[in-house]
Amino acid sequence: MTLSTLAGAPVLVVGAGIMGSGIAQVAAQAGHPVFLHDARAGAATDAKAKLQSSLAALVAKGRMDPALAEQALARIEPVSELAAASGARLVVEAIVENLEAKRALFAELERVLGEDAVLATNTSSISVTAIANGLKRPQRLVGMHFFNPVPLMKLVEVVSGLQTDCGVAEAIFALAKAWGKVPVHARSTPGFIVNRIARPYYAETLALLLEQAATPQVLDACLRAAGFRMGPCELMDLIGHDTNYAVTNSVYEANFYDKRFVPSLVQREMVAGGLLGRKSGQGFYAYPAGMPALPVAVHEAPATAREVVVHGSGPVADWLEQAATTALAPQGWGPARIQDSGWTGLAIDGARLVLTDGRPARVVAQALGVADVAVFDRPLVLPVAPGTALAYSVAPQAHSTWASQAAAWLAALGLAPLPLADAPGLIVARTVAMLVNEAADAVLQGVCSPEGADAAMKLGVNYPAGPFEWLAGWSVAGVVGVLEALDAEYRGERYRVSPWLRRAQGASAAHLPPSPNNVRSSA
Repeated sequence: MTLSTLAGAPVLVVGAGIMGSGIAQVAAQAGHPVFLHDARAGAATDAKAKLQSSLAALVAKGRMDPALAEQALARIEPVSELAAASGARLVVEAIVENLEAKRALFAELERVLGEDAVLATNTSSISVTAIANGLKRPQRLVGMHFFNPVPLMKLVEVVSGLQTDCGVAEAIFALAKAWGKVPVHARSTPGFIVNRIARPYYAETLALLLEQAATPQVLDACLRAAGFRMGPCELMDLIGHDTNYAVTNSVYEANFYDKRFVPSLVQREMVAGGLLGRKSGQGFYAYPAGMPALPVAVHEAPATAREVVVHGSGPVADWLEQAATTALAPQGWGPARIQDSGWTGLAIDGARLVLTDGRPARVVAQALGVADVAVFDRPLVLPVAPGTALAYSVAPQAHSTWASQAAAWLAALGLAPLPLADAPGLIVARTVAMLVNEAADAVLQGVCSPEGADAAMKLGVNYPAGPFEWLAGWSVAGVVGVLEALDAEYRGERYRVSPWLRRAQGASAAHLPPSPNNVRSSA
């Protein structure tokens, strides 16, 4: 099967909700005749009327040509019976997320449509292999997972089940490109690419909330400062805690209750109490107000130091040297530099300000033999913009004055320091390390390629970078170190290191030449 068999071919969209209407719009704008069907009487006609209003709004804003809008709308035909769309060459199903309902629909579609019609499901979490079970021609069923809102979001996960014909998957891949989308191939495993890799973005914040390590405001502020468009708490409020909790439970169950995906007691309690986020008016935040602004903190100037030394090598140490030089310039002197000390940060007389390697501040203090220690989170974007929120924690054995001095020094470096309890990996470092780890496991298991994982996470959930791009800018050893520190603190399976990372780390240590499996991580 090639793109020529689907170019301009009639398309049937089943399900006239938000997703189905969006898919119908995209297909119609690409020039396809579109049949729109919904089991609820009148729903398809109502959906077309809403589309007419939406297209008119785009025209009024100058974002769409009036003639093109009129032509796209004219291509959409609501049908009350599936038999009326028997000439469709492609069907995209966008009904309720229920396995039996989808199986029943596709069995009926096999009776209605021609033998060469492609059957596509927009499922976000159900196994494509399971949906195809029982079909006469399961090889023509493929996942075509769009993201909401469909007309705006570029990503399409093209999901192959065990029996999906390669030609069918390639035809849908090419068609998605022709529709202006960015397709990525995925294997049918729980969560596919995006919903699987994204779990730690919510899970690590929920774990810190369970420990009372920080408030939702602080955690959101730190991750937004790292480049994420929304913090995890406000994002869960937007998605709906019932929906987010259900997806987490689905992935957890489908992975045989793997502890990496264990749901959160915090979120379960919120769902039980009806605190669902925006849809209920209350989640982590109250709506319509949303996340309140953090209070503006005023930090004292750091006490005059006799000696400041920048420790470590690499981009973060280089930025620290520049920032410390600027901070000390009014005093007429600058920091010294030691590159091979084994840690990154500042030695300020007898105190230490240390870039997190995943270990809690108390453990770092013990290892360095210094009481006055604070660890700060990993900045993802260098050089760090002035006023960037960054988490830090102070060793419990530190003197009382060091807590304020640690914040004062971070502020003098141009940051907006936000205190966390002494939790391993703080927030950005542990979250990104876990995202990288999950992506590495997905690649190991053949779910996607590193490039596919990067594209999916940037386009599907608007991450500022892909997991393998983060890995290239950090290091395999650094990511593994954070994961091992988390595992040492909590024990259990949740923070186990992906074998893909272990092998990449071994290849780097042995100075092996790059291979298709380790070239991204060795950068």
